[in-house]
Amino acid sequence: MNKTTKMIFISLIVAQALVLHVIEGMIPVPIGIPGAKLGLANIFTIISLYILGFRSTVVVVVMRVALATMFGGTLSSFLFSLSGGLLSLLSMAMIKNLLKDKVSIIGVSGAGAVSHNIGQLLVASYIVRNWTVMMYLPVLTFIGIGTGIFIGITANYIIGHMSRIKAVNKISRLKEEEIFIRKQ
Repeated sequence: MNKTTKMIFISLIVAQALVLHVIEGMIPVPIGIPGAKLGLANIFTIISLYILGFRSTVVVVVMRVALATMFGGTLSSFLFSLSGGLLSLLSMAMIKNLLKDKVSIIGVSGAGAVSHNIGQLLVASYIVRNWTVMMYLPVLTFIGIGTGIFIGITANYIIGHMSRIKAVNKISRLKEEEIFIRKQ
């Protein structure tokens, strides 16, 4: 029952992230820089990382990116989103685990936002075969820090409320191996 509950919880997180992705697509961004977005769906990446752990969050990111691409993306948007999402997740997990006493969820989120931009720019540089795309990095880093702080504050608030729910506490205590490895 716990394994099924955790799978349902992962599905709900992916669904909520997709809803925010669609809503974010409707919000006009007044900045003339390609790729500059709020990254609202990353709220659920952070929630998943703190409640479910790294392996489950990899599943959340991959499913979210794949489904978002099916809802109206292209192959290039899939590559940008996947590279940014996975690099962001990797950096957030490393900072969360290595600097857990020194960096808050807001700092983890800010680092994730900057890493997301770096991942996307690396893929863009590879696709166009020109490293001048990286000139966007300073501006995107500045924007990423701001949006990362906003996303971190929001995720911190949501996690604070979710931690009071008994079912969420049970799900977070379930070992990650139990959901990904079948018992013989």
